[in-house]
Amino acid sequence: MIKALLGILGVFGAWFIFVFFKDFMKNKNNLENNSWTKLISIGFITDFFDTLGIGAFAPTTALLRGFKQTNDRTLPGTLNVSHTTSVITEAFIFMTVIEVDAVTLISMLAAATVGAWVGAAIISRFSEKKIQFTMAFALFITGFLMLAGKMGWMPGGGDAIGLTGIKLVIGIIGNFILGALMTAGIGLYAPCMALVYLLGMSAKVAFPIMMGSCAFLMPVASAKFVKEGAYDRKASMGITIGGVIGVIIAAYIVKSLPMETLKWLVIGVIFYTCVSMFMTASKNTETKDRELA
Repeated sequence: MIKALLGILGVFGAWFIFVFFKDFMKNKNNLENNSWTKLISIGFITDFFDTLGIGAFAPTTALLRGFKQTNDRTLPGTLNVSHTTSVITEAFIFMTVIEVDAVTLISMLAAATVGAWVGAAIISRFSEKKIQFTMAFALFITGFLMLAGKMGWMPGGGDAIGLTGIKLVIGIIGNFILGALMTAGIGLYAPCMALVYLLGMSAKVAFPIMMGSCAFLMPVASAKFVKEGAYDRKASMGITIGGVIGVIIAAYIVKSLPMETLKWLVIGVIFYTCVSMFMTASKNTETKDRELA
């Protein structure tokens, strides 16, 4: 069953790469004015640590904004498109080494994918101000969940490798919502891990579920962003190149790292970026109000 699932994922991945590369080549003479070196470096760093469970969306947002490598209007699309290939690579690794109930895995993956399709159709049409406020909220939620995990506020989970009955229904609905929210820039890893804990599953099971969910939903959502042109092409390609390299090195070479200090640093960066984006959105609102006055 898992092999069949990976086969389908391979088809999804090949389809997305074709769509992405075709659009990139079509617009190769009209790319954004940003730096290949910075973008590839951002991709390497964020996906390296994403493979270790930290998550890539919030750090990527912070680095892109900090180095002025894209604009807020295209952030959701850029985040999804740029990390799709790397996340698929991660899923192939983790879905083959951690045992999880096939029914639970497939149903939650499917729910996240459908949720992403619905979410991308809405988010890709948001104005810059709506994107900024949505991203600020998304970053706050992500930061809070990471902080909750560090402080021990979340329940500790259990030993189950699958769900049945009402818990399976809750898992499916929850992952549908998380899939939709991911298109707004809320990384799925931390919320999905919280959901897994709440439903009494083993912490290890979170890895194939959250990475598999992202791997299936991201090609669908990202293809929608590509079709709408609601993403930064150069940033997405640069981060993709660096990201795949980062994933491979993190998964097969790095055995252990002092992650605790880094996780606190990431939480701080997330909250800083959240406040920064909220203030930018509020300033844009005030400016527009003055212009209308």
